[in-house]
Amino acid sequence: MGKTERTVSELMLDQLYMFGVRRIYGVVGDATFGLIDALAKQDKIKYIAVKHESTAAFMASAEAKLTGGLGVCTATMGPGAANLINGLGDAHADRAPVLAITGQAESGKIGTEYPQYIDQQELVKPFAAYSANLASPDATIEVLQKAARTSLGQRVVTHISIPKDIMMMPAKGEPRRLPDVIEGASSFTNESLKHAVDIMKTAKRPMILAGLGATSVSADLEKLADLWGAGILTSLGGKGLFDESSPLVLQGIGEGGNPHAADVFKQADVVLLAGTTWWPEGFVPTDARIIQIDRQFDKFVKEIPTELGIMGKTEEVIPILTESLQQFSRSEDWVEHLQQVKEKWAAQNEQEGNTKGYPVHPSRIIRAIDRTVAPDAILALDTGDNTVWTNRNFKQKEQSVLFSGYWRTMGFGLPAAMAAKLIKPEKQVVAIVGDGGLQMVLADLLTATRYELDITVVVLNNESLQMERDKLKVAKKEEVGVDLTNPDFVKLAEACGWKGLRPASDTELESVMEEALNTIGPTLVDISTAQVFFPETQ
Repeated sequence: MGKTERTVSELMLDQLYMFGVRRIYGVVGDATFGLIDALAKQDKIKYIAVKHESTAAFMASAEAKLTGGLGVCTATMGPGAANLINGLGDAHADRAPVLAITGQAESGKIGTEYPQYIDQQELVKPFAAYSANLASPDATIEVLQKAARTSLGQRVVTHISIPKDIMMMPAKGEPRRLPDVIEGASSFTNESLKHAVDIMKTAKRPMILAGLGATSVSADLEKLADLWGAGILTSLGGKGLFDESSPLVLQGIGEGGNPHAADVFKQADVVLLAGTTWWPEGFVPTDARIIQIDRQFDKFVKEIPTELGIMGKTEEVIPILTESLQQFSRSEDWVEHLQQVKEKWAAQNEQEGNTKGYPVHPSRIIRAIDRTVAPDAILALDTGDNTVWTNRNFKQKEQSVLFSGYWRTMGFGLPAAMAAKLIKPEKQVVAIVGDGGLQMVLADLLTATRYELDITVVVLNNESLQMERDKLKVAKKEEVGVDLTNPDFVKLAEACGWKGLRPASDTELESVMEEALNTIGPTLVDISTAQVFFPETQ
C-alpha cells in the first residue's frame, strides 16, 4: 500500500504514535476489528489486552496521571463502550488527558435497532469535553488532532467513535505533529502581586496548602513558610513534596492526614493554596482569607471560598511573594504552636505504626510497607480504608503515588500498578489495595501474568467494606452487605501464575514484604487485617 492507501485504523495508529502514544489498552470486539487488524500488523504501539474495559480505562487514566501524556483506551460499541465509563470518570474527575476510541455500528445502521447500537456521544457526554463520530475516512487526521489538542491542552477526556465499516476504509491524509507551544513568560511583578502580599501581611496564623501542582516549587514554599511563619499542609497528591523533618510541615489534611491538623487549620486567618483544588469540608477554616494559585484557575470551579485567585505557575509566583515578605514579622507563638502539633503527631504516628497484634492493625501494615519499599517506588492505591491509612501512616520520601482522587472508585489500584510498570519498567511498583477493591478487578490478575509484570500487590484483608461499615456506624444506621465473602487470595494468585505470600504474624511483615519485593514477577501479599474503626470517619 502507498501512503495514501492506509486504512482509517492504520492512519490513526501512525498519528497516535506521532502524538507519543506507545500503548493502547482495551478488550477486542467485532466493532473494532479494523483497529485490531491494524495493531496486529505493526509494532510501534503495543496493544494491552485486558479482561474488562473498565480496567483499560483505569490504565489509560493512570498512564496520563503518571506521565502527563495522552492515555488511550479502546472498546467495542455498546456494552464495551459502557464498561469504559468508570475509568473515564476517574480521568475526568482528576483532569487526566485520556482519549477513548470506540467502535460503532456500520454507517448505514446508525440510529436503527441494530444490536448493541447506542448514541455513544450521549453516553460519554458527562465525561468527555469533546466527542465525535467519525463520519468520513478523510476526516481522520482532523478529528484526531482536535481530540489530542483538547485532551492535552485542557487535561480532559475526549472520545471518538468510528463506524465498523469506516474503520477499515482507505483514508487520505498524512499524520502531523501537534504544534510546539511556547508559553509566554508571566508578567508577575511585586506590583501586580501587591494585593496578595497585602492580604498575606495581615496574617497572624498563616497556613499553606500545597498539592501536586506545586511539585517544582517545594523548596521555595518551605522558604516562604519559614519567612511567613506558616504551617504547610498537603493534599494526598502533594504528599511527599516536602521532607517530613522540615519544621513547619504538618503532613496531610483531610481523612487520613494529620489528625491534629484540622484543629490548627481551622484557626488560620490567611491561607495560601498552591497547586491544589483540595478543600475538604470539615477540615478547613470557615472565615480565613484565601489566596489560590493555579495555572488553570479559570478552567475549574471548586467549592473553595477564594478571595484572590492568581492564574499562573506556582514557580513564577512564590519567589515574588517571598521577596515581598522579607520584612514581615512572623508570629513566634503561632510557629511554636505549629511545631508542638507536629511533634505530637510524630510521636503518635510512630506509636500507631508499632501496634502489635494479629490480625494486623492497618497502621502496622503501612509502617512495614514504609520500611521496605524503595525510596523512588511507585505506589498505586485503591480506594477505601487502604487509602486513608496509607495517607495517615506512610512516611513518603520520593515515591510517586497514583490514586483515584475526586472520582474515588474502587478497583483502581491493580490497573494503575500494571500501567505504571509498563511505563516505568525500571521502577519498583507496589499496589496497596483492600480486599473489596481487588475483588472488582480479580480477572485482571491474569493481565499481569500475560505481560510478565513485576509488581507487588499488598491486600489489606479484613473481610469487609470497612470504610462503609465505619460510615454506617457514624450515621447510626443498620448495616447489610458490608461483610465480604473472600477467596483464598494466595491460592487464587498462584492459580493465576503469581507468587502468593501470607505473613503468619505481625512480626513477619517486614520479612515477607522484603521477599515479595525481591521476587521477580507478579507477587501478592495477603495480610489478615484487623477491623479497626478509622478515627476520623465522618
